[in-house]
Order: sequence, then structure tokens, then C-alpha cells
Amino acid sequence: MDTGSIKKLLNGFGFISRQGSDDLFFHSADLVDVAFDSLREGDEVQFEIGSGPKGPKAEKVSLVS
Repeated sequence: MDTGSIKKLLNGFGFISRQGSDDLFFHSADLVDVAFDSLREGDEVQFEIGSGPKGPKAEKVSLVS
């Protein structure tokens, strides 16, 4: 699993900032055990990298405990 922090939250999706790499898109459907509305910019998350129609994206996104 990779880790990063929530950079930007928009309407049902957002972006994760990763050190030394490009930001990753994620959709609210990719969240595990966390509600989209409870996320805050700056939250630390872990995720797997998958493929989306526009390139890499974050999947199985969860908060780091």
C-alpha cells in the first residue's frame, strides 16, 4: 500500500498528494471504511494504485490510523 495526504476535495472526488510523485485522483466509490464527508484536506491516507480512463488513480483508499 502507498500513502499520501488528501490535497483537494471536490464534489464526490478528490486528489491525493504523494511525495516525489504526481497527485492521484480518487472517487468516493474508492473509499474503504470511511465516508467521503468525513475526509478533510491534509488527512493521511493509504491506498492502492489502479488504472482509470485518464491514467493512474487511487483505489481502496482508507485513513491511516
